[in-house]
Parts: sequence; structure tokens; C-alpha cells
Amino acid sequence: MKILLHILATYFFATGIYIWFAPNAFYENTPGLSDMGPFSIHFIRDVALTYLASGGAIFYGALKDNRTALICGAVWPLLHALFHIQIWGHRGFPFDNIWATNAFGVVLPGFVAIGLALKFRPATA
Repeated sequence: MKILLHILATYFFATGIYIWFAPNAFYENTPGLSDMGPFSIHFIRDVALTYLASGGAIFYGALKDNRTALICGAVWPLLHALFHIQIWGHRGFPFDNIWATNAFGVVLPGFVAIGLALKFRPATA
């Protein structure tokens, strides 16, 4: 379980790094993002920082056997996933490139993160 948590933490942290250092590439290359509105460096950097915080909290929680940190780190990805599911509903659930990117890049990691965090039991001494 810890290996999966570290993989998720790395994924979230790397996503935050990518968004922070390549905001234009993120905006231009993420399917459907430009449909949400014009480029906003403030919004994009907010998202980057949130991913960095989530990845850091999950990494710390897995490293220190801290379930509270894991749950805190998994809340953003879960809420982000739920928001994307709501967007799917408005789009009529088309199975296209936007759906695939959201399903595997946002929704699945969000639900896996919260599932692992809630299931996590610290090692006993």
C-alpha cells in the first residue's frame, strides 16, 4: 500500500511541478482545458500549488505512517475528481479524448488516493 501511496504522491507532485514550470504547455496540451475559459496564470498556479501540497502531504503521510496527513493530501484530488465528474454530466458523458484524460489523469487517481488514505492503518510498534 505504501508503494502505491508513494506513486500517487509522486504523480501529484510531478503534476504540480509541470503545471508550475510549464503553465502555457499545460493549458495548451490538456484536452478540454481551453474550453473552460481563457488562460489564467493565477488559476493555473493555484492548481499547481494544490497538487504540490497534496503530493507532499501524501508522501509525508506514507513516510511517517500518518493517516491524517494522507487523508488531508487526498482531499484535493477527490474534490477535483468529483468536479470533473460533474463536468462530464454537463458534457453528456461523451467518451472522447477529454473524457479519457479526465478519467485516467484526474478521477481515477483522486478516488484511489482517498480509498488508500481511508484504508491505511499505521504500523504498530
